[in-house]
Amino acid sequence: MKLLGLIGGTSYHSTLEYYKAINAKVIERNETNSNPELLLYSINMDVMRRQNTDEINSTYLNAAKKLQQAGAEAIIICANTPHMAVEFVQSQIEIPFLHIGDSIGEEAVKRNYKTLLLLGNRPTITKDFLKNYLTENYDLEVIIPEEKAIEKSHYFVSKELTKGKFSNEAKEFYKVLIEKHKDKIDAAILGCTELPILLKDETSHTPFLKTTDLHIQTAVDFIVD
Repeated sequence: MKLLGLIGGTSYHSTLEYYKAINAKVIERNETNSNPELLLYSINMDVMRRQNTDEINSTYLNAAKKLQQAGAEAIIICANTPHMAVEFVQSQIEIPFLHIGDSIGEEAVKRNYKTLLLLGNRPTITKDFLKNYLTENYDLEVIIPEEKAIEKSHYFVSKELTKGKFSNEAKEFYKVLIEKHKDKIDAAILGCTELPILLKDETSHTPFLKTTDLHIQTAVDFIVD
């Protein structure tokens, strides 16, 4: 099995999901019923909350270099928003990132989805690092909610979900928002790693692209195959 490095902490709730599910799925696929060796570097969530690009880049470069030095053969970031640092960091390390955009894009192409609604916090929705990645590499159209909905989504992600609070109010907000866009999209990207936790028991006429689950499967495939 290959040695994977994880950068977590944003939030620790989603990092736990990654760690638990990667172990469980590798054990399930491994004939010897063995769990994988993993390297985890957990950063301070405040780095992402401050949204200082230089600080984010240097923090993730430092973490990536430490994981590489420790023997990791690839790196996975256990969150969506910190992927804004991947382009800066990748050129300065020798091992690859397992990019969440590939996990999303490959699934969308597989299911013949063309137009996707991107949900998450404000940086993930409004910055180009994920939208452009999906457009340029997978020829997907990515649309975003109106400003008022972006503001409310950012509130739920930053003030509730990343702090481990999964309220009925937040659940209802996302269900209504997705329903509002159903005639314009093929699927909704749950672009905050806590959103699949919030909506795990929900069904919808609009398919969900659960970034956490898809990214975890990418990690498992790398480790085992």
